[in-house]
Order: sequence, then structure tokens, then C-alpha cells
Amino acid sequence: MRDFIQLSKDSGLSVTQLSTLFRLHHKGSCGVSEIGDHLGITNAAASQMVERLVQWRLLERSEDPRDRRVKQLTLTEKGEELVQESIQARRRWMEELTNAFNPQEQGLIIAALTILTAAARQLETSKRTKNG
Repeated sequence: MRDFIQLSKDSGLSVTQLSTLFRLHHKGSCGVSEIGDHLGITNAAASQMVERLVQWRLLERSEDPRDRRVKQLTLTEKGEELVQESIQARRRWMEELTNAFNPQEQGLIIAALTILTAAARQLETSKRTKNG
């Protein structure tokens, strides 16, 4: 975890900014309003944050081919590299954490995480169904 926190400090990015990069990494390009919705912030706040990420060359803005008024956001190579570094830092931390438990404890944790993951997927599916 220390490596991940240090990476965040070294990059100078806030949790909101990192969340934006991860959203684009996992789900692909989207508009500023989708970022605002994802983070629960106003479009103006999302736009200001995105502008900083564009200036830092972590995001790229381009016209949406379907509507030239809408700007699509994508990760730049530099942004993708930062996300990958973050993923690797978390992976190293998870490996260290896993090694702190004996095999029986690891089995219990895996079972609990499997249940939690299934519940999270079900919750997400329910939200999508309700929101149409």
C-alpha cells in the first residue's frame, strides 16, 4: 500500500483524478458529463479537473464523430503508463498482504471475496436495470 500511496504522491494526482484515469482505462473513452456523473460532481468541476489532466498530458480530448459539440476523453500513453504503474503497485501490495496469511486464512478470505464480488455484480446489474 505504501508503494501505491507513494505513487499517488509522486504523481501529484488527487483521488478524483486517479479515479478518472481508472474509469477511462477500464471503460474506454467518454465525455466530460459522464466523468462528472461517475464521480458525483458537477460538469463544471469535471471540466476543470479534465482540463488539468489534459494539460499534464494524461488525457486527450477529441471531437465525438457523432456530435462535434461533444468532446470525447481518452487516456494518453503517459496516462496509461501511470495507470499501469498504479495497478502494479497495488498488485505488489496484495501479494505482500496475501503472504501474511496462512493457507487456511487465505481460503477464508477468497471465499469472502467471492461472495462480496457476486453481491457487487448483482447490485450493479440491479442499478442498470432500474436506470434503464
